[in-house]
Formats: sequence, structure tokens, C-alpha cells
Amino acid sequence: MHHTPDRAPCVGVLMLQTRFPRPVGDIGHPQSFADLGLAVRYKVLAGATPQRVVNRDDPGLLAAFISAAHDLVAEGATFITTSCGFLVRYQEQMSQALPVPVLSSSLLLCRHLAAPAILTIDDQSLSPALLRSAGVPEHTPVIGVPASSHFRQQILGDQPTLDQARAQAELVALVEPLRLRHPQLQSLVLECTNMPPYAAALAVASGLQVHHLLTGIGRAVLQR
Repeated sequence: MHHTPDRAPCVGVLMLQTRFPRPVGDIGHPQSFADLGLAVRYKVLAGATPQRVVNRDDPGLLAAFISAAHDLVAEGATFITTSCGFLVRYQEQMSQALPVPVLSSSLLLCRHLAAPAILTIDDQSLSPALLRSAGVPEHTPVIGVPASSHFRQQILGDQPTLDQARAQAELVALVEPLRLRHPQLQSLVLECTNMPPYAAALAVASGLQVHHLLTGIGRAVLQR
């Protein structure tokens, strides 16, 4: 159990090194936290690119993430999170190494939700072992964004532009048939921290309660 000093809540975000746009709702936009009534501090990890984190499972990054998280705590962060759902692979090590709570990924929310499905930017890289380490219930449906899609190419390819209307249409099309295929579903978890700008549209399209890292952080920090 972490003891958080008596100070104002402040979320420290370990950021991948990226250049793609981050609209409001994205974890990299400070207004996303202001809307929750939370202060935020960011630290970018040089060399931690989306491809390196999502596709390569690079163990060499762990020490850098822990060191950067300690820096954020020293700067006033009372809670640590990350900008990529795949960093759930570091949840246990970071939680043990840091004096404040850590929520590395929205995937950690799945174990607390009724009948969830997961929308991920890359279902091939989101391995069964990674899902197990996050405590995701067995047989949870996982929907991946196609490699040919604009959203995935711009984010994983770290491109300087993003057509939000096009990205939203692509994601909506992926979740529209969910209830028909899986009538038992009650919730949808967005693995990718670049998906929350489209959460409202995804809730309408899927008919499911939509959860993501920001909703998890809001509950975890504000209910402490």
C-alpha cells in the first residue's frame, strides 16, 4: 500500500517520444486533466518511440521509465501513469519501485468491469501473456485497428498530422458490430491513450460504457 504525502493531487505522465497531434482528450493534452480538475506534469522519454514500445517489447526501457517517474515524484507528482497501454508490462516493477500509486494502462481496468471488450491499436502485439499480466479476464474480446487504417499509420508511424474525422470514422466502424457479435458485452476499454478523444462517439456506436486511462485516473486519484 503506497502512502501518498498530504499534498494536492498531481498526475505525472511518462510520455513516449512522439510528434503526432494530441487533441483534447488525448493523455498528452493538459486540458484532458484540467477537465478532470487535476494538475499534471509530463516527462518525455527520449528514444521511447511508439514502435519501440508497442512492437518490440524492449526491456531496456524499464530503468529509464522508473528513473523518470522518480523525477516526476520529486517534482510533486502524487500519482504516475503513462501514455501507452502497452506499458502495462512495467506495472508491477514501477509500482514496487515508486512511493506513489501507479496506473500504467487502461488494461488494468478490465478486471473490475462487467463483460468488457478491448479496442487496441495493435491486436497482434497485445499478446495473451500481456493481457494475463494485466489481469484481463480470459476470453475478453479484443478488437484491433487494421494496419492499413489512417489512425494506426499516423500514431504508430508517428506522423505529424492526424485527420480526426477520418480517425473517428475508422474507430466507430470497428465497434458498431460489437453488440451483435457479443451481446453479453457491457463495457468497452480503450487500450490506446490516443483514442479517448473519440470516446463519446464510440459509446454511441457500440452501445457500451466506454472506459479509458483518463477515466481510470479520475476515479483512482479523486476518490483517494
